[in-house]
Amino acid sequence: MSQTTSYPKEKINILFLENISDKAVQLFKQNGYVNVKKLSGALSEEELIKEVKDVHLLGIRSKTQITPKVLEAAKKLQAIGCFCIGVNQVSLKEATKQGVVVFNAPYSNTRSVAELVIGLSILLIRRIPDKNKAAHEGIWQKEAKGSFELRGKTLGIIGYGNIGSQVSVLAEALGMKVAFYDTETKLPLGNADACRSLKELVSKADIVSLHVPETAQTKNLITKAVLKNFKKGSILINYARGEVVDLSALAKALKEGDLSGAAIDVFPWEPEKNGDRFESPLQGLPNVILTPHIGGSTEEAQQNIGEDVSAKLYNYLEKGITNGSHTVPAIGLPPVEGAHRILHIHRNVPGVLSAINTELSRHNINIVGQYLKTNDEIGYVVLDVDKKLSKQALDLLKNVKETIKVRILY
Repeated sequence: MSQTTSYPKEKINILFLENISDKAVQLFKQNGYVNVKKLSGALSEEELIKEVKDVHLLGIRSKTQITPKVLEAAKKLQAIGCFCIGVNQVSLKEATKQGVVVFNAPYSNTRSVAELVIGLSILLIRRIPDKNKAAHEGIWQKEAKGSFELRGKTLGIIGYGNIGSQVSVLAEALGMKVAFYDTETKLPLGNADACRSLKELVSKADIVSLHVPETAQTKNLITKAVLKNFKKGSILINYARGEVVDLSALAKALKEGDLSGAAIDVFPWEPEKNGDRFESPLQGLPNVILTPHIGGSTEEAQQNIGEDVSAKLYNYLEKGITNGSHTVPAIGLPPVEGAHRILHIHRNVPGVLSAINTELSRHNINIVGQYLKTNDEIGYVVLDVDKKLSKQALDLLKNVKETIKVRILY
């Protein structure tokens, strides 16, 4: 059903940072939103505070930090789209408090990362980085010593989620044995075997690949003590999060020959922009591949992410749909003919829904449809009310105790 929004689209300000895919810009412009601003880089906290004061929708990638101060300054902000896998760059606690919806794209670059992990496994187990370096230096190094096939080797996957399970499928197709370890019980794909402990997994794997989020539990997951349990001559691949591996301990293990190679894409500290100086204890070590956080950086992935996150932002703005949100509870309802829709976000305390219904009933405002969903902090109510009384209903709902945000949708 075609709907006309209750707000002038030319008054909605949309800001995209960090060179987000043009697909995101196109979606909004094609639907009548003219104030879409796109910047190529990230902004500092001070710059963001100045930039977001009149912004309704904000799109970022992994470099932009959305701090409590930024959110406090963004009085008109309705939603943030993280055009990447993670949301750890956003203060989710403050966003929840402010009733700002936060979306991301948890699946869009899965294939890109999985393919690269398999490619790196081949390069490292064949010691291609060393031979490539020698060839560039004019040294002919034709030998089979230390070079192996993937077939028959064991790939150990730590974190059997979206990417880890995809890597599992690709690895098995190449004839590898697959073992995985996850803190949650996961159904194995194909012939993959679940390990009972991290120690069990790393002690049997020829290649260990990390696919875990950045949490307090995963920080320094791979330490000096854990590296001592790795199979002699094994390979470590980290295309997950920078805080997961103790890089100094890894460098020591590589120098001492306990591990035969490594590929690292993410680091505890990363430069702000291209061309900035970058340092790591792994630089200059043999059979080590270092890449600048490009695990999911393919044209296909960026296009998919652009389409996915921008569609979530658009559907929230136009329809009030919050499926995939990390802050406001997920609701997705079709439009109702002959009614106006009001979105009400409030602190999740007892009695708010009762207060809403009492206030509307007291003024004889007919509720055509209503849906409530809550999380620990926030309650989200979608109300379809009589068209003739929707403006009055909006004014009444603004004054309900514990209200954070109210918006008439159409």
